[in-house]
Amino acid sequence: MKAVPPQDGTTGMLACTLVLGGARSGKSRFAEGLFTRWPTPWTYIATCQPHDDEMTRRVARHRAGRGEGWHTREAPLDLPAALDGAGARPVLVDCLTLWLTNLMLAEQDIAAATQALLAALARRTGPTVLVSNEVGQGIVPDNALARRFRDEAGLLHQALAREVAHVVFVVAGLPMELK
Repeated sequence: MKAVPPQDGTTGMLACTLVLGGARSGKSRFAEGLFTRWPTPWTYIATCQPHDDEMTRRVARHRAGRGEGWHTREAPLDLPAALDGAGARPVLVDCLTLWLTNLMLAEQDIAAATQALLAALARRTGPTVLVSNEVGQGIVPDNALARRFRDEAGLLHQALAREVAHVVFVVAGLPMELK
């Protein structure tokens, strides 16, 4: 599949891939599979803040399933600083919708955070793969917070898709190249 950041020294947004998909679509597995083309170590930037036992177990299973070669960095809020701190290492960010949730719960300025993320991605000197949940294909949520989340996720995805070199949509484990 050609929707993979190049190995030719390309940097910044030209070395970024956005991987979108629904829950259990295979997007994380697909994104992790892209890293076999780069030498280790790879940096995995995790945005999840487990708030209960079930989510803690889920995070542990996810981490155990990654295998060798990954250095994990937790960044529930300051994703741009984590990207800057990764240097030229290949980076996987999983996932942007959890990051967005954290920002919303912390009452952060989403537009400013999005701009800071875009600036950090433009500064990157290594390949970057971003994973996020596509949440805009379902029913209209029944409450204001859920509708705001859906809208903010859509705006974040649009902003990223305009700037990054590659966008892939994963459905049932099958990647579809959008850009």
